[in-house]
Amino acid sequence: MALDFLAGCVGGAAGVLVGHPFDTVKVRLQVQNVDKPLYRGTFHCFQSIIKQESAFGLYKGIGSPMMGLTFINALVFGVQGNTLRALGKDTPLNQFLAGSAAGAIQCIICCPMELAKTRMQLQGTGEYKLKTKNYKNSLDCLIKIYQKEGLRGINRGMVSTFIRETPSFGFYFLTYDCMTRYLGCEAEDSYVIPKLLFSGGMSGIVSWLSTYPMDVIKSRLQADGVGGVTQYSGILDCVRKSYHEEGWRVFTRGLTSTLLRAFPVNAATFATVTVFLMYMKAEDNLPECEPGPVIHQPSSL
Repeated sequence: MALDFLAGCVGGAAGVLVGHPFDTVKVRLQVQNVDKPLYRGTFHCFQSIIKQESAFGLYKGIGSPMMGLTFINALVFGVQGNTLRALGKDTPLNQFLAGSAAGAIQCIICCPMELAKTRMQLQGTGEYKLKTKNYKNSLDCLIKIYQKEGLRGINRGMVSTFIRETPSFGFYFLTYDCMTRYLGCEAEDSYVIPKLLFSGGMSGIVSWLSTYPMDVIKSRLQADGVGGVTQYSGILDCVRKSYHEEGWRVFTRGLTSTLLRAFPVNAATFATVTVFLMYMKAEDNLPECEPGPVIHQPSSL
């Protein structure tokens, strides 16, 4: 169990490093002013951030997901595995339910973490050198929000996060399980690692597509009030105003950068986990892998 946990943390860290620039672009596109947009699209946003804020601008707010990484992985893999065992049978429905349970529980950490990440990503938009720096780092951001708004402040967007994460993780684990079974990830298969990488990447894409509109709402709610003006009173108000001002396309804003991020992030995560576990097991003269899908039991790699 300790090896599974450590492998998940290392793999998750690799995923964050690969995917954070795409996440920064996604958030910038989701919350920019429709009347005075700074960016024309995904690639223009990438170019603008690098030009105006340097390449490090793409990694603003990375401390927050890194801080929550250990706890997120512990909750997701622990809850998913135990829920699946409690349900008794490894069926597609149970995979979805176990994944949904994992997604729901990890919101406790995910919501404050993403709030700090969003605030940090929006800090100094368009500035190469920050003229005003409200937050030193992600932890400082959460402390200041707590001092100003209390527990309710650091849990801003919790309901929208819950609505997004619960079905999203269900589809993630279900898709990965189905893909690994369909591709036949067997121990003797020399292509087992590419198959796992492909399965993980596709699972990430499916999970994001399943709940992306709610992610837009979550980002807007968590970014609301940054400039001193509060626009939304809640989820329904945000949906109504966003649709009224920008039409249905607002709910797909940033989707390109998100999908571009989804595949490599999951590929990097599973590749790192696979290599790490194979190396550690080789040290102990253990078999490299066992037959069957491995999402709920990473040690079987």
